[in-house]
Amino acid sequence: MRWRLRRGDLGRALLGLVGATLGLVIASWVLPGFDVQGWAEAFVVAILVAIIGAVLRVLLIEGAIRLGWVGSVLLGLLGQALAVWLVVYAPRGLDAADLGWALLASWIVAMVSTLFVWVATAGTDDAVTATLLRKARRARPVADPQLEGVVFVQADGVPYPVLDWCVRAGTLPTLSRWIRSGSHRAVEWRPKLPATTPASQMGILHGTIEGIPAFRWVDRATGKVFVANRPADAALIEASHSDGRGLLADDGVSVSNLFTGDATTAYATMSAIGRGHETRESRRTISEFLSRPAGFARSVTRALSEIARERFQASRARRRDVRPRVHRGWAFALERAALNGVVRDLNTTLVCDAMLKGKRAIYVDYVDYDAVAHHAGILQPESLDALAGIDAVLAQIEAVAAVAPRPYRIVVLSDHGQSQGEIFADRYGEDLAALVSRLADAAAIAAVENAEGNGSLNSMVAGNADRETVMGRALDRASTRLAADGFEKEGEGGAEFLVFGSGNLGLVYVAGEDHRWTLDELADRFPALVPGLVAHEGVGFVVVETAEHGPVALGREGEHHVRDGVVIGTDPLAPFGPMAAEFVLRAASMPEAPDIYVNSLLDDLDEVAAFEGLVACHGGLGGWQDRGMVVHPVDFEMPGDLVVGADALHRVLVGWLEQLGHRTELAREAVRD
Repeated sequence: MRWRLRRGDLGRALLGLVGATLGLVIASWVLPGFDVQGWAEAFVVAILVAIIGAVLRVLLIEGAIRLGWVGSVLLGLLGQALAVWLVVYAPRGLDAADLGWALLASWIVAMVSTLFVWVATAGTDDAVTATLLRKARRARPVADPQLEGVVFVQADGVPYPVLDWCVRAGTLPTLSRWIRSGSHRAVEWRPKLPATTPASQMGILHGTIEGIPAFRWVDRATGKVFVANRPADAALIEASHSDGRGLLADDGVSVSNLFTGDATTAYATMSAIGRGHETRESRRTISEFLSRPAGFARSVTRALSEIARERFQASRARRRDVRPRVHRGWAFALERAALNGVVRDLNTTLVCDAMLKGKRAIYVDYVDYDAVAHHAGILQPESLDALAGIDAVLAQIEAVAAVAPRPYRIVVLSDHGQSQGEIFADRYGEDLAALVSRLADAAAIAAVENAEGNGSLNSMVAGNADRETVMGRALDRASTRLAADGFEKEGEGGAEFLVFGSGNLGLVYVAGEDHRWTLDELADRFPALVPGLVAHEGVGFVVVETAEHGPVALGREGEHHVRDGVVIGTDPLAPFGPMAAEFVLRAASMPEAPDIYVNSLLDDLDEVAAFEGLVACHGGLGGWQDRGMVVHPVDFEMPGDLVVGADALHRVLVGWLEQLGHRTELAREAVRD
């Protein structure tokens, strides 16, 4: 084992003890029911609390595993308090009434100790990294230590231009160091339509992007609305696409993704919620992290800090009249606090645990930047700060790779980019569903909540839910609420349309139909609908099926028959790039495609208009949403031409694994088949 005790570890431990000593003295001053006599006694108590706390954590973690999230939180809250109670109050006789004072004292101690270490490490994540490195002592040798592993880090929603600018500016120290040193290279790749996580991640992990027209869609055969970050739906979607040879099929681990990629182990992965063994393992890791005073205090203080920062930044944006801007309420503040304050560290802990177990391939999704940019904007300081947080995680993973039982390569990629602009409803005074209802003179039901941002949070909650305990069932209900769509009805009478927004791509379904309606059918039943959508100033183009020409993109001054390549008048797809026609043809030809695709305008600032309440969005065409990025080791070869499509990127990533000697058994199985 290459792990060794470093001077920094001893320094941080000593700082922690000094901080705990000061915390005990402060607690003695401010708490009437808590008394420590002098600095010397406080230092001795700090040492004893640390020792007894470590012993108690071992005993309490098993119970916390059985209780899931609640057990982990209770362990974080009460574990150290119990140690303080035993050390301070045992000499004078234990009284249950004193446990409350011990709880308050333990919080003061944890906060002061955490502050000491934070100041000593200049506000970096060195203390967390040191905790991860200490776990290397428990790592066991693997049978093939010479085989290099790969950690794939998905920085969700980061456009290539944003990465390029931040690297040049030096605001991403880890990625900048890798690229400037020549160990890694940054390249751009092009996701196809729809540029959204379900399609892109399915393509990256399984090599197919068919059958996923957006984040949510209607299965006409059953009438079911699929939502990609609902656990049951994610499982059905993956089952219909997997061939058993996904990116992670060879001793792989999936962490906080929508799909497993056929990984043998999946933690907090939406399509694999309920796997008993992985649930227990993730609970153990989470419980161990939260049981440490520094871990729990760090999570709580960072979460509270994120809430305070979000409320201040949202208020500042209103005062400055920042444009574009959306309402940022308490719900998003809590989501941001959970993602940046807690889930980021938990995901990193799960990834590093997998590395220390010597797993061959690991794929993790960090949604921090994506979620914040949705509400703040692509280049706002809070969004770039979230991206810098992911960069700090890369440094932690790099440090753990140095002591893992096998060497690891690190690949960073985004599943898509993002575009931004004032939302459609704010620009034009009505949302897409209201527009459809008005033009068709018929009722429309619309999904009005964007559920993508809380997917990572939901996967962590759902991953610790079960049906066997009261607490597990409560978490299951919480997961259901996180994934639930909010629906609004526009118009009177029975609903005749289902309208979904996927960024600036709108999907309009005629309700209750078992086939895709053609333009002629739509014109007969709703004569003003398609012409009204096409003529709207906020619409870039509309795609409908025709009996004669197949899918046709319609614009105000022309049309594009994408199957035949015929353009009449001004090509409505021209502003959206040279690949727009190819992308539209593929998306409009799948059976799951809606009766009407609506893509927003692309204005003079290269901005779009989301059909959801998001400043920055992805899903349609226009702007940077189809400009993904990959940062890879220089000896991993990329094709000479631009990689187009997540399915093509999958083949590149599989090639890298095979280059290292992975997937040999899968290759033999393929030959036998």
